[in-house]
Amino acid sequence: MEGSGNEASSGATLRIGLAAARNAPPVEERIEAADRFLAEAAARGVAIVCFPEAYIPGLRGFDFPVPPPDQRRQERALVAIRASAAAHGVAAVVGMEWESSLGRHNVAFVVSRTGEVVGYQAKNQIPLEEEPYYVADGRRRLFEVDGVPFGITICHEGWRYPEGVRWAAVRGARLVFHPQLTGSDRSGSTIERWGDPGSPYYEKAMVVRSVENTIYFASVNYAMRYQDSATSLIGPEGDCLAHVPYGEEGLLVHDLDLERATGLCARRFNPAFYPPD
Repeated sequence: MEGSGNEASSGATLRIGLAAARNAPPVEERIEAADRFLAEAAARGVAIVCFPEAYIPGLRGFDFPVPPPDQRRQERALVAIRASAAAHGVAAVVGMEWESSLGRHNVAFVVSRTGEVVGYQAKNQIPLEEEPYYVADGRRRLFEVDGVPFGITICHEGWRYPEGVRWAAVRGARLVFHPQLTGSDRSGSTIERWGDPGSPYYEKAMVVRSVENTIYFASVNYAMRYQDSATSLIGPEGDCLAHVPYGEEGLLVHDLDLERATGLCARRFNPAFYPPD
């Protein structure tokens, strides 16, 4: 799957990949799949690939099996991801769970093209069904790939709390990655077309996150039987540039025209218009 890139101008571009991965329970299968996605990305000239939420070991609190918490397993998995990124020369945003002195976090690690851990963004606005499993760390971070600033907002935060995307955009982010999980392999309904008015609100929220900040919004879901949203790339004016067909595993590749990502609406936000009571 690849965007045409017809919207690109003569300015700078960034080629990104969005990995609509199957929600396979075994951690070993997930690591092997990540390596395959990064190898494909390298062959297609991709700078960075984003994987779904809590890709290793899987997201807790839903209707599919997830292995018990094991920080040592997670550390070994991160070493493997780092090795894959370095071997293929492709940066990665990988959803994982991670222990700290505060507790267990739902995070997205950023790994550079050379396999260096740049840092991670934790999911801070945690939905009720995930509160028994994860805690916030209360911090937001901005990252870069090939000199292009980007932010991360994880699932529920991007759907319900636009402040996370705005935080990154006002600090110069040209795009925000949105690792997510919305849907099920066991029950649900099938969406027939992207952005259908009768479908769940999620894809409409993607559009809003982009236009209210004038940046790219890259939302990455698992490939599941009953998806509530597609893995999608939204342009700075709310246009769906590309998406992965529902239920299909694949790597969406697209060139971002960075001149389009002006951050205009984010930069014009004036907090003085919203004084405290």
